[in-house]
This record gives sequence, structure tokens and C-alpha cells, in this order.
Amino acid sequence: MADRDRLREYRGRRDFERTGEPRGSGASRADRPRFVVQIHDASTTHFDFRLQVGDVLKSWSIPKGPPADPKDKRLAVPTEDHPLEYEQFEGVIPRGEYGGGTVIVWDHGTYEPLSHDRGGRPVDFAESLEHGHASFRLHGSKLRGAYALTRFRGGRGGDGEEAWLLVRRAGDAGGPGAPDPRRARSAKSGRTLGQVASDAARR
Repeated sequence: MADRDRLREYRGRRDFERTGEPRGSGASRADRPRFVVQIHDASTTHFDFRLQVGDVLKSWSIPKGPPADPKDKRLAVPTEDHPLEYEQFEGVIPRGEYGGGTVIVWDHGTYEPLSHDRGGRPVDFAESLEHGHASFRLHGSKLRGAYALTRFRGGRGGDGEEAWLLVRRAGDAGGPGAPDPRRARSAKSGRTLGQVASDAARR
């Protein structure tokens, strides 16, 4: 599917004359696929987890953020694909716009696909997501280690809203779990949600 089509929903929800969010060029700039975890203080405060798949960021909203304990399965609700440039987005989405509120980049880096078939052969990451289970290793400034996303509701042929679980692999150090969103600091600027909002209000 063309990048133009993959970002149609993203672009259709936003007025780029009002929001500072990137429109997206669709150009890949990295040799290794990227990931980003953003804290988004919108109608509810949540974590947005995004993995580069081809020329877009596949995205999930995770209310409680990534887990530290392998026994802790975190709900992950898929959202629309985002442009690759969204990895760097930090700022305030104007009130009245889709997702209005403050966003910080809590962590970002690269990831390594780990999905294999029953014969031990690597599986294309986009294909593993399509089948409803994808494993990967994060190489971030905060999150490191192996994780998996598993679809447990919806999807192709399923009924109701699609939903996934994000888990950390047992026995594999994954770094910290989700912080208190109000105290968390950006991996990009070192600022908190409150500081980003305050800086935006002064401009």
C-alpha cells in the first residue's frame, strides 16, 4: 500500500495550519528501524508506542505505558499510522484539534525484529504483525531488551475493536517500566510535560 494511503487517516484528522505535528514525507532516514515512546497528556494521559514498519510508524496507545515486569501485560490499542518524522515530535497540540494536549518524547531509539517461524527462520516484521504476534528487542536510552506485541481481540476476521497486549520477555532486562507521567522527563529535551506546556504558552 502506498505511503499516501497509509497516512490518509493521520492527515485527514489534522489541520496542519494549526498543529505543529509533521505532515510527513514518507522518506526513511535510518538503516535500522526506529521506535519512540511518547507521553501524551490529552483527554486522558497515556503513552503512545510507535514502531517503524517500512515508511510509517505503526502506533498503539498504551494507557499504563510499557511494563517492567514480564508478568504485567499492558493493554495496547492500535491507532492510525504516523509519519516517521513523528519520532521527533514534542510540543502542544492545540485544543480542539485531534489529540489536543502536550506531548513529550519519553524514549526513542532503534529496534531489532525477533520474530521467527516454527522452523526458526526470521519472519518479516510487517507479516508478523499481520499475523497478530511480533517480537522485538528495543535499543533505547531507557528501554532495552526483548518485548512482544500480541493481538487478542479484533483484527482480520475478528469482531469488535482491535486490541493487543505488550509484554516484556521473562529473563531479559528491559530497563525501567513506565514512570509517573507528570514527573517523567523527555529523552529529547529533558523537559517534563508541564515545562513543555509552559514554554509553549510563553511563545
